[in-house]
Amino acid sequence: MLLPLQSIIPGLTDSAPADTTQISKVASDIKELKSMSFDDLIERLAQDLVNFAINLAIAILVFYVGRFVIRKIYRIVSTIFLRRKVDRSLSTFVLSLINIVLYFILVVTVIGILGIETTSFLAIFASAGVAIGMALSGTLQNFAGGVLILLLKPYKIGDYIEAQGYAGTVREIQIFSTIITTYDNKSISIPNGGLSTGSVNNWSREAYRRVTWTVSISYGDSVDAARLAILEMFAADERIEPLKNSDEDNAMEMVGEDPPAIHHTGDENNSESDTDAQELPRPRRSLLDRILHRHREVRDAVNDWERRHQARIEAMLPKPDYSPKVVVNEMGASSIDLQVRAWTRTSQYWDVFYYYNEKFYNELPSHGIHFPFPQLDIHLDKLQ
Repeated sequence: MLLPLQSIIPGLTDSAPADTTQISKVASDIKELKSMSFDDLIERLAQDLVNFAINLAIAILVFYVGRFVIRKIYRIVSTIFLRRKVDRSLSTFVLSLINIVLYFILVVTVIGILGIETTSFLAIFASAGVAIGMALSGTLQNFAGGVLILLLKPYKIGDYIEAQGYAGTVREIQIFSTIITTYDNKSISIPNGGLSTGSVNNWSREAYRRVTWTVSISYGDSVDAARLAILEMFAADERIEPLKNSDEDNAMEMVGEDPPAIHHTGDENNSESDTDAQELPRPRRSLLDRILHRHREVRDAVNDWERRHQARIEAMLPKPDYSPKVVVNEMGASSIDLQVRAWTRTSQYWDVFYYYNEKFYNELPSHGIHFPFPQLDIHLDKLQ
């Protein structure tokens, strides 16, 4: 028993009629052109040219009007981001994405006005996108990494980070890479793919950073005298002051409080002390003004509750000890190694570190502290 060809090739049932229809349409158009006289042919060509000219004029008008609208939308969104104080790297990425999407929609609209089938154009574009995506898989990975960095914000512009074997200040967060400037003014571009999946050491995330020195003193010198001299140096320096307790006290006070209530602006029962205020005429506000006012109250209440919730979390975490420390770290072959620890603001880390390297060397000897150096004792036996 022979099976029909349509059952063997399922797609033939759908595609064959469409192809036959197109072929018959083209054949009928050719037959119609053959049957037309020269004057009718000229008249038809003139009519088609007029229609094309009209469509072209409409397409040009739509293009310029659309470009004007896109620029207005770009400026409005940019102004909103500026007033909301959105991170500059995130706003740049979002504005670029909005610009590309709107221009793509405008181009497709103009092509449709000109009479070109947009479905075929979109199909070609999608096929090209798939091919380009397969060829640029690494680039797309960097693009996805850039989106994750902008959303999760492991670092921002101006932070000092260490990642992928490089350390420097973040200058730009682009779609595919992050540009950092090293301490010796080298500009390095790091792909976002590795930054989004690897470890990033952000030195600027915390406000304070611990500075550590190793000070070696000679055997026989007083550890207490060295400790007292170093702590006196720190006590006279405002950059080494321990963290103030005001922030911690405020956080503790906020822990036991409930989320703030949302105050209503309608007619409510007030206390007797507000009787005079109730008698005063209130200005009548519009519906939009009342809706916006209510929205601001809800937003402020939610933000206040989030701050208190964050304070509760921070209160449960162990508080670090920011006081300077001088401890004996190791008893070496020819020296007692003291480890000196002090806390300072992150922005002042290197200034404090290099300043006290020199200060220890210059001032500790005046307190009876000696710095050892490698020594070798040689004992000679007299020959008999």
